[in-house]
Amino acid sequence: MRQRLIYGIDDVPPLREALFLGFQHYLTMFGSTVAIPLILSEPLGMADDPVAVGWLIGTMFFVSGITTLLQTTWGNRLPLVQGGTFSFLTPAITICGMAVLAEAGWEVRLRHIQGAVIVGSFFEMMIGFSGLVGRLLRFVSPLTIAPTIALIGLSLFKFGAPVAGTHWGIGGLTIALIILFSQYMRHTHRAFELFPIMLGILLAWGIAWGLTVAGVFGPGHPAHVSAEAVRNAPWFRVPGLLKWGIAGGWPVFGVAAAVGMLAGYIASIVESVGDYYACARLAGAPIPDARVINRGIGVEGVGCFVAGVFGTANGTTSYSENIGAIGLTRVGSRRVVQVGAGLMIVLAVFGKFGALFTTIPQPIVGGMYCAMFGMIASVGLSNLQFVDLNSARNLFILGFAFFMGLSVPEYFGAHPVSFSPSWLADVVNTLGSRARRKNGG
Repeated sequence: MRQRLIYGIDDVPPLREALFLGFQHYLTMFGSTVAIPLILSEPLGMADDPVAVGWLIGTMFFVSGITTLLQTTWGNRLPLVQGGTFSFLTPAITICGMAVLAEAGWEVRLRHIQGAVIVGSFFEMMIGFSGLVGRLLRFVSPLTIAPTIALIGLSLFKFGAPVAGTHWGIGGLTIALIILFSQYMRHTHRAFELFPIMLGILLAWGIAWGLTVAGVFGPGHPAHVSAEAVRNAPWFRVPGLLKWGIAGGWPVFGVAAAVGMLAGYIASIVESVGDYYACARLAGAPIPDARVINRGIGVEGVGCFVAGVFGTANGTTSYSENIGAIGLTRVGSRRVVQVGAGLMIVLAVFGKFGALFTTIPQPIVGGMYCAMFGMIASVGLSNLQFVDLNSARNLFILGFAFFMGLSVPEYFGAHPVSFSPSWLADVVNTLGSRARRKNGG
């Protein structure tokens, strides 16, 4: 796969190309980065404060840039973007619903979440830097890697067509443009070869904006482009370290909240290992060994600590969307991701930048997911070339892993367990229902 890459993992593209390629990587993950604060805004109690939500989005981009630089420079050194994770959503929502916080404002609830994230970050650092994850690698083979990676993409099917289908005109256009640019026009011009996702999103976004201005997509329409959040956002805002993000107070460390958050960490660790293998394969890097994986998980723990300090109401993890982008663009350069991370740190200081991402209609986000998550699934399945598929044992393991990986989360979603102590039940429910929905789901 290395010879088919435009830029391999150690290649250094010209700065101008690297800037646009790096920005493209972040365009692929804006859906998750924006969705997490929007989902949390209701349980946090900040849904009626769009400026605060915009601050939260900007803080997440800022932290994503910092943690991506940490991971690509001192961690696993793979071209993986680090950002918010959906694995932490269920524990965070559970914390917001605790009786002690029933009458609290969003600032207080945020501080309880951040306390849990900070405590959990030390757990992940211990798991990584102690070498525990690496010692478990002897149980990892292509037969286990294939369903793990494939399920990362396949289990997010609910966020593909259902989201794009809120308006198939714009959602389908996004899918068609990405396919057209990445598969059919990549040999006609270098721009289509390097930026198929960014061009597809920008063109669909521009058409949606034009139809909004023309009055075709009115307020409330799924493809309506609203600039209200941009107008209300401040021009400049630097996320505060000593002020604990946007909350303006010290985090609160609670035992039940911290233990419940550990379930999100466990789910994130399991899938991050799969992400490392998928990313290495697409970027032309050596297969990650125990040392690389240990260092990567340890630095992800450091990244979650940084997220806790700055106050994102979330942690950080490796983005699956980023891997799909590598597969479609055939650009696996580490330097590209580092340049993109630096760009995010700078742009996140502009308050209107975070608000700008909220104007991208959901059908475009869904269309992007349709194009990229399928690529992740196919990367997982490609590992089966190293597996003896004439073996009845291997076929049973593969089929059982796929079926249960999709079926068990559905069971826990419909029948959450309830027992005492309640925090342990929350851990079990989080592992069961979210283990295959890390980022983007």
